[in-house]
Amino acid sequence: MAPDPQGFLRHARIDPPKRPVVERVRDFQPIYLTPRPDVVAEQAGRCMDCGVAFCHAGCPLGNLIPEWNEFVAADEPADWAAASERLHATNNFPEFTGWICPAPCEAACVLAINDDPVTIKQVELSIVERAFRDGEVAPRPAPAPSGRRVAVVGSGPAGLAAAQQLTRSGHEVTVFERDDRVGGLLRYGIPDFKMPKDILDRRVAQLSAEGTTFLVNTNVEASDVQRLRSEFDAVVLAVGALRPRELSQPGRSFAGIHQAMEYLPWGNRASAGDIEQSPIDANGKHVVIIGGGDTAADCLGTANRQGAASVTVVDHNLAPVPRANLVNPVWPAAPASRGTSPAHDEGVHEAWSQEVVEFLPNMNGAVRAVVVEQVEIVRVDGIREFRPLVESRVELPADLVLLAAGFIGSDSPELLAALGVASRPDGRVATDERWQTKVAGVFACGDVSRGASLVVWAIAEGRACAAAVDRTLTGTTELPAPVRPGMRPL
Repeated sequence: MAPDPQGFLRHARIDPPKRPVVERVRDFQPIYLTPRPDVVAEQAGRCMDCGVAFCHAGCPLGNLIPEWNEFVAADEPADWAAASERLHATNNFPEFTGWICPAPCEAACVLAINDDPVTIKQVELSIVERAFRDGEVAPRPAPAPSGRRVAVVGSGPAGLAAAQQLTRSGHEVTVFERDDRVGGLLRYGIPDFKMPKDILDRRVAQLSAEGTTFLVNTNVEASDVQRLRSEFDAVVLAVGALRPRELSQPGRSFAGIHQAMEYLPWGNRASAGDIEQSPIDANGKHVVIIGGGDTAADCLGTANRQGAASVTVVDHNLAPVPRANLVNPVWPAAPASRGTSPAHDEGVHEAWSQEVVEFLPNMNGAVRAVVVEQVEIVRVDGIREFRPLVESRVELPADLVLLAAGFIGSDSPELLAALGVASRPDGRVATDERWQTKVAGVFACGDVSRGASLVVWAIAEGRACAAAVDRTLTGTTELPAPVRPGMRPL
């Protein structure tokens, strides 16, 4: 029961504090500051402990949100340890979701029907940080080995969740990662100002202490498939969906035009001290970013921190309608969030309803401008079409162009072909209802089978896939399966 049933009437929503823009654009340190414990408790007290808690359904992990809100909001004293236990009961990595999940749970909060929802992410992150500080997050090795070996290919959130669940069930798990550090997109796709990497390192340390083996700088290739299948009883594909959507407009091959995932990892390596300066640097340049999603926002924040002269984001979608508050007009579904990240508060020219026509070169053959034209959206047989408006073309100055137009499947087609797994027309790996591909013993979860999605879906699918693998190897399982293959958001 909620400690104060009228908490949502007594207290307004208070979002976590952010560093001032003029300060944070000078470095790659996290944007958000730590809220005071009394503020977190007050915000948790806004939870109504609904009879039908839609936040459960809004979160694919099925997080027990009213329960840990109750422990945090308790009058004397708050039971942070119990809150951590409830939080970790459904989520292996609540600090990952606390930092970078767009919080569909908050969109589904019943308060959001006509008021600002509970600050669920803020409470979640505060609980897990308190748990680490108090030593409540300890390794949980399996009581006994199963004698079975599992290979997990990829160490993003889906791979890590699957690995931890399977290791705790007694299986000998080896995670293969082609980069030099564990984490996948969490490591080299998410800028440090959005999620600090020390939280990733401490979780990897926990997994290692539990018995998970990590092999970095290990790119599993087609030639490795026979050995992989002979040495392991099951293989989990969690290689993500990093094949970028490409542009075919004239001038695409000019120097100075890069895919977002050619650009973002260098910024993270510079932040880690691996290199002094990114070889793709926005300092003093006019930057044009094509695309308006999360990846585009990450490019925007990175370019401003590198000292770009200007940054323009080009998106063929309509400009989002400003919201005066967080009342959800499409409750309980999550509303569109394009153009609303903290990076957009740091300096940006927004070019909505614009399509790229061509790229123009300078005398050296590098890009100097992007030609765009205004478009209107029409529907033909239920399909959106972007139709150009006459005499609407303009040139945008551009010394650096970053393509952030989305992802269309795995960038490891040779490995998938060698394994013999089937892919859908949109590039996603096909699985059955047990997360198994058409090849017995080979499973897939996360973005490689779902398509590019949210961190919370990756963790949920990793947990569910682990349960399926455990059942296949042992005939039974006690592991939870929060989602089914192909399951869609609320």
